[in-house]
Amino acid sequence: MMKHVHRTMVKLLSVFSFLLFFLGCGGESDPAKLFTIQLEGKQNKFQQNQEVGVTIKNKKDIEISDVSYSIDGKQLPLSNGKLKLDLPTLGNKKLMAEISFGDESVEISKKLKLLAPSAPEIYTYEIVNTYPHDPKAYTQGLEFDNGTLYESTGKKGASTVRKVDFETGEILQNVALDNSVFGEGITLLNNQLYQLTWQSGFGYVYNPSNLEKIKNFSYGESREGWGLCNDGIKLYKSDGTEKIWFLNPSTLEEQGYIETVTNKSIFNKANELEYVDGKIYANVYQKESMMIIDATSGAIEGVINFGGLKGKIKKGPEWDDTNSVLNGVAYHKERGTFFVTGKNWDKLFEVNIRKKK
Repeated sequence: MMKHVHRTMVKLLSVFSFLLFFLGCGGESDPAKLFTIQLEGKQNKFQQNQEVGVTIKNKKDIEISDVSYSIDGKQLPLSNGKLKLDLPTLGNKKLMAEISFGDESVEISKKLKLLAPSAPEIYTYEIVNTYPHDPKAYTQGLEFDNGTLYESTGKKGASTVRKVDFETGEILQNVALDNSVFGEGITLLNNQLYQLTWQSGFGYVYNPSNLEKIKNFSYGESREGWGLCNDGIKLYKSDGTEKIWFLNPSTLEEQGYIETVTNKSIFNKANELEYVDGKIYANVYQKESMMIIDATSGAIEGVINFGGLKGKIKKGPEWDDTNSVLNGVAYHKERGTFFVTGKNWDKLFEVNIRKKK
């Protein structure tokens, strides 16, 4: 019995000592409120690899024995009062500071935006060939595999996944989606064809040889489905936000993301996707342009101006001046060219992309 009383008294004294410490600090009950992180110039936007001055505001002049900083779990050494923001990924970040004082330690944070180190370069295009395209196709995704063009189309009641002879525009095989869903992007990996739907919260997996559906899969945190591509190992999925998600092709689970950013701001308009040599080519939603995104960092390194293509289209009965925009990009490895079209466009363009002089 006496032992139990002794332990209780020790616990009470420990709690009492802890309370006395904070009462002596002016009544603060949360140790995190004793300190704040202050960044150079009171800014919250910085560029990758930038050196930034940082200090800890110590509200009660408590003696601090150590401070360590990190972002995304990576330790950032302090040198001459500055941190070098040499992080591999960009976007919305949280700078963490672990502060040691006496026998205590506390972790505090500050939000910041880490942007690209330089402005995007401007690219243009040259048309190599022009081919016929189904003007009824509200194009949401394009992908080549062994010379065959796979295409997904959208709108409820008109959504499909199909195989197309790109030279003639002939639809070789066509599978209609349920009238309740809105088809979105596609990609092929490991002999499976993946297709997204827009707001239904799930996608489909097909056998590409006959377009028979193998299974459905559900989204995680991303909620909506926009564009799809792959790097030969994992899938990349845009969702209408600044995030491009990584998906495991076997489990379809989301395993992280990058955020698309310029040197000025975080950008949230990536739509249809194509992966080529470490870069993601992404249609800009409702714009006659395309982004070139570093697939590791999320930096928008280039912008391709496709102005003028839309003027080459004959407007058919399905045409909608608001929504019949550039959408759909596929890279033909053997030819080394890109193929682009739009929603309800009657033409498919084979183009070379080059820097604007």
